[in-house]
Amino acid sequence: MQKTIKILLGPILGMLTYLLLKSQTQDHKIAATGGIGVWMAAWWITEAVNIYFTSLIPITFLPILGVVSMKELGPMYMPDIIFFFIGGFLLAFALEKWEIHRRIALKILLAIGNSPQRLLLGFMLTSYFLSMWILNTAVVMMLLPAAMAVFKQIQTTNKDTDLSTAFLLGIAYAASIGGTATLIGTAPNLYFMDFFNENMINYEPVTFGGWFMIGLPASFVFVLGAYWVIQKKYLTQTNSNLFEVKEIQKQYTELGKVNTDQWMVSMVFGITVVLWFTAKKMDIGSFHFPGWLVLFDNPTYIKESTIAMFAAFVLVVTPSRTTKGNLLDWEAAKKIPLGIIFLFGGGFALAKVIGTSGLGLWLGDQLIFLKAFNPIVVVIGLALFMTFFTELTSNTASTILMLPILMPVAQNVDIHPMIIMMPVVMSASFAFMLPVATPPNTIVYGTEKIKIQDMIGTGLFLNLMGVAISLIAVLIWGRFIFDW
Repeated sequence: MQKTIKILLGPILGMLTYLLLKSQTQDHKIAATGGIGVWMAAWWITEAVNIYFTSLIPITFLPILGVVSMKELGPMYMPDIIFFFIGGFLLAFALEKWEIHRRIALKILLAIGNSPQRLLLGFMLTSYFLSMWILNTAVVMMLLPAAMAVFKQIQTTNKDTDLSTAFLLGIAYAASIGGTATLIGTAPNLYFMDFFNENMINYEPVTFGGWFMIGLPASFVFVLGAYWVIQKKYLTQTNSNLFEVKEIQKQYTELGKVNTDQWMVSMVFGITVVLWFTAKKMDIGSFHFPGWLVLFDNPTYIKESTIAMFAAFVLVVTPSRTTKGNLLDWEAAKKIPLGIIFLFGGGFALAKVIGTSGLGLWLGDQLIFLKAFNPIVVVIGLALFMTFFTELTSNTASTILMLPILMPVAQNVDIHPMIIMMPVVMSASFAFMLPVATPPNTIVYGTEKIKIQDMIGTGLFLNLMGVAISLIAVLIWGRFIFDW
């Protein structure tokens, strides 16, 4: 019965929104687009239907309602940014296939040291770094066995010592924070890049290097802050010489020497990252870098997604020296999550139709009152709303819902739109209070070694810290680097 109510709630709220907007605007397309948006939001928040299937509502109903034709709507579900996402996943799958990510993780843990405080820092920095490039769910799943081995080793000789809460929360939180450092670190960042570059054509486009210049320092300060909070809360009474990391050393030794295939995959990945950074022009103060795309006759034809797909192509056609097949095969490619592509596509389509139907302009007119408020107060309010809203729904879905609203907000305040939009998008990944907020939270809570009150208490403080750090980074560092 409860499931049925949730399912019916979506179309009912959508119909009420349609009637309200129709009475206000006298425009069927604006009203229908708003109704579809509210229907999707209701199902995304309540999870009445799988969020990926919810993303198919626009392509199902917008043509039926006469808002946009199927011929126009179809391509909106598959913009070029989707191939950036696909290429990034293929590169990550290659790193996983050849256990390069595991080798990096174990090496960092061994290098940091063996006291509980230093090992917690090692786990968090490892989770943070790998999540810049690999799906944070995979990173947490990879680090979990190593962390559990450490707990087992400690409790063999120190039965009264339990470090599980500190280590598990640290790994999960650092994975979410690391995803905000790069465009490929988490889906909201990629979605935002395409949305901004498509709709804010009068401003410098968002690039891989440009995002990284802000995202890296902000996220690095945040992960160190999160480490400080967790170790102060859970490790201050812990003996600093509890154990030796024998199990981690054993796992690293079992990996053996780096082989030719691992070197090749690492090299392709490293070159790809460099190409992403250096593709487009970058102006930092008086320094001007033109980008290597100027070497081509049609530089606008080549996108970050082109680079990602070219790198994946190289891995697909390069034979392995140590096993049968190539460095990347179809078995790895089949793991690309189709649901995320649906989610992206539904968001792109809805955002595009909000613009073409006139709903975006209508929203802008309704939000004109925000000019009377200090822009910083507006940003803080929106970022706080986002970080707590994301506790209840997918960060990608939250971003998709918020960006069409943020666009007219950004146009109605007298500051650069990146100062409004970037902190809010980053805050979508800063949901640390509930197990359902992010996949990393769900995974570590599923070990049954964390009390819900610990996750809520620590997470609440970090939610607020994340909003503050992202805002300060964009306001101070963003203006210094890019003159925002």
